[in-house]
Amino acid sequence: MIAEVERYLRENPGTKAKDIAKHFGVNKRELNSLLYRNADRFAQDSDHRWSVVVEKLTVFLKREGWVDSASFEDALAAVGSPLDSACSGAEFVLPKGCKIMIDAAARILALCNQLVMVGKTASIDFSACKATLTYFNRLGFFDHLAGAVDVIPERPSRSGAAIYRGNNDGVVELASIDPRVPDESIPKRLKNSLVSCAGERYSQSAFTFISELFGNVGDHSKSDIPGFAGLQYYRKGGKIQTVISDSGIGIVGSLEPVLERRYPELLQQLDFSKSTAGPELVLHVIKQGRVSSSDEDGRGLGLKRSGEVAAAFDATVTVRQKNFELTVVYSDGQFSRSSHRVDMPTILGTHICFDFLIDS
Repeated sequence: MIAEVERYLRENPGTKAKDIAKHFGVNKRELNSLLYRNADRFAQDSDHRWSVVVEKLTVFLKREGWVDSASFEDALAAVGSPLDSACSGAEFVLPKGCKIMIDAAARILALCNQLVMVGKTASIDFSACKATLTYFNRLGFFDHLAGAVDVIPERPSRSGAAIYRGNNDGVVELASIDPRVPDESIPKRLKNSLVSCAGERYSQSAFTFISELFGNVGDHSKSDIPGFAGLQYYRKGGKIQTVISDSGIGIVGSLEPVLERRYPELLQQLDFSKSTAGPELVLHVIKQGRVSSSDEDGRGLGLKRSGEVAAAFDATVTVRQKNFELTVVYSDGQFSRSSHRVDMPTILGTHICFDFLIDS
């Protein structure tokens, strides 16, 4: 009967024991006994749903083209998050001609480190895409990648970021944000690079939003894994991406527990039984501010200030949380529109990207 149950769960992953037992016309206790005795084949999630143990999930990225965060999320959604699965780990495969933008690189880095954190395996296969391996090394990707992550064909022996750091204003190598001992020079480095690429008029506003988001990682992430920040100027498209990521509890994870006590009127506007509540809360924070998990006066304005700066840049801001993503677009110096994507595969933390065009 084991083979029959395995075949059924491959076709119907995430099924509860009572429904499996009903399908096969057997006693639930008998069925549960079979499942528990074969823990090498079957695994149960936190909702007591059973699935077949998958040795490894394989995420194939786009061939012969640019991979931004949206493209990466599509590839991940095709197989599901290895953090949600009973799999032993995940492999990320970069086919020929795969060029990865910094917003996607940040999510790959965070997810690989999170897999190691929860005791799963992770590997990245650059065999068919050596140019991207070289770029990742220049970006400092491997300096922050957990040592347990397998890099194929091999991890670079020397850090390109350490060798060339600061030699190119068009890239700010990924810098670690340790909440316990934050490096206060990081916001200034990011600001200086952005101003060098985009112009002096961005100086003060750039420093404002970078400092606010940098501070949020230290104040609210509550993660044992350091966050990181970086910048890339794409000269051909006249576009700059600035990313700040952490692997903590997220904006919603930080705010939801305090809403009833501190912001009851806002809580009444949100229905957390629906997946849209998370994006709605983050959008409120960006547009209105003054919502914080901290009891200190004057807190809760970081994302609002960042939104105001994004408006000045006519930027697009993407905020990725555990299972959703909010995209906010600014135009002509003001909020234009927002969209969201829900029920996404799990990536822990908060991953923010400022994406904007500059004058040629």
